[in-house]
Amino acid sequence: MGVGIEVLIVDWARVEGMEPDGRQDLLIDAAFGEAYGDDLHEHGWSCSAQPGEDWFRRYAFQNTLGSYKAHFWAAHRWDHMRELVEAQLRDVLDPFNDALFWHGLEDTTGAGSGLPEEPSTWDVDLLLSRPPEHVPVICGWWRQAAPRLELLRAPFTQADPDHGGWITTFEAFARFLADWGEVVTEAERRGWGVLGLRC
Repeated sequence: MGVGIEVLIVDWARVEGMEPDGRQDLLIDAAFGEAYGDDLHEHGWSCSAQPGEDWFRRYAFQNTLGSYKAHFWAAHRWDHMRELVEAQLRDVLDPFNDALFWHGLEDTTGAGSGLPEEPSTWDVDLLLSRPPEHVPVICGWWRQAAPRLELLRAPFTQADPDHGGWITTFEAFARFLADWGEVVTEAERRGWGVLGLRC
């Protein structure tokens, strides 16, 4: 079984206000609690209907079944196609992707988000942690990229015509980016941060 990721947007102050040894259980319950019924992987937003639990929202990416593999393959696709993308679009998608799922390639490409990587002090097993102050910057990149995603179609096809693994079509890649765009847009609207829990 591979690594999974559960993406939450959270009221940062609420989580930081918890006792440190209670944060892991708090976030696991937010990601997997009984409020979600039978289908944890239904695309889009879900939240608890319980009183006092209005401090988080959970987002399920389309056709990923909670697996991190989709995020890995999206990064793989971007790494192979980015040199074929026109510079202005690449210059906003490089940092957007790096901030959310395209980690660790700054050393080889020189492209990264420029956002500080601060180790989490929450003692929670996280694949991603973006505090509220990072979110408006990431949203700014998304607002520039979102209307121009169709320009990625030709580079996607040209870069890796066999398209093995996950994210095998341009439509799946664009939808994946749009899902991340939805996550950061809603987090910005609420003034919240973004977390990716390892599961």
